[in-house]
Amino acid sequence: MGLKGVPSIISPDLLKALAEMGHGDNIVIADAHFPAHSLGRRGPLVIRADGVKYIADMMAAILKLIDLDAYVPNPVKIMDLTDDDKKKGILKTPLPVWQQYIDIASKSSNGQKFSLGYVERFEFYEQAAGAFVIVLTSDTTLYGNVMLSKGVLPVE
Repeated sequence: MGLKGVPSIISPDLLKALAEMGHGDNIVIADAHFPAHSLGRRGPLVIRADGVKYIADMMAAILKLIDLDAYVPNPVKIMDLTDDDKKKGILKTPLPVWQQYIDIASKSSNGQKFSLGYVERFEFYEQAAGAFVIVLTSDTTLYGNVMLSKGVLPVE
């Protein structure tokens, strides 16, 4: 891309979307199986990030460019298992990647501590339909989807 300080996995389209987002707008970083284009028909812009293998890498790159919303209780939300999936024991929770998301968020915010907001899968889809943008990665981690709420830059 040729810009100093912009991580190489941030495409020009994503950079534009990040610049256009306002305080409180949400960005979903989704796995390869996420119904991004179906939800995109309802509103959010969909940006493909084929080849980005890990949602955590995209999250870290995005958080080098934007701040999280310090005015909401959980500016980092993850897709939680459905009750049925929990009963079936499909996955052991918490997933290791969830802790990674907390670590990335805390590191990007000068050590401010974050806890995750857990949003049941189908409710996560509903909230994602109202997001500003969905970034569709090649990640195949089950229940690895994350939603970030954009904050404001500190006053200089």
